[in-house]
Amino acid sequence: MANDLDDFVQDLQNQIYDETREAYGDVAFERWLHPTYVGTIENPDGYGQLTGSCGDTMQVFLKLQNNHVTEASFQTDGCGSSAVCGSFASEMALGKTPDEILEITGNVILEKLGGLPKEEEHCAFLAGDTLQEALNDYMVKQTRRR
Repeated sequence: MANDLDDFVQDLQNQIYDETREAYGDVAFERWLHPTYVGTIENPDGYGQLTGSCGDTMQVFLKLQNNHVTEASFQTDGCGSSAVCGSFASEMALGKTPDEILEITGNVILEKLGGLPKEEEHCAFLAGDTLQEALNDYMVKQTRRR
């Protein structure tokens, strides 16, 4: 009986994985399985937090040195798509200058992912907008230091 249940659970998990990979594509699926850049950064140079129209909240943390991002991370209370997009937004910010970060938008994140299902695309825009909020926070702090 235990083997039957184990087999059923394994088959169900495989079905979920297959359907998710098909709906989201290989790039997003792999990041969904193995998210990166998750967590907080102590005393970030830039911090942004936004809540999207879907109710998901995202936070982005940035550390910069010599005008380049040296650390980036995110947290979200949202769905898997929000986590995937936050992970990619953080990754894409690494090594970038503030001017280069301005170019990381929801559309750019969607492009990097190869797209998302239409009903999940807003997650890329939430991640891009939250990254821009973190950049704005950094820029305001720099202005105050002058």
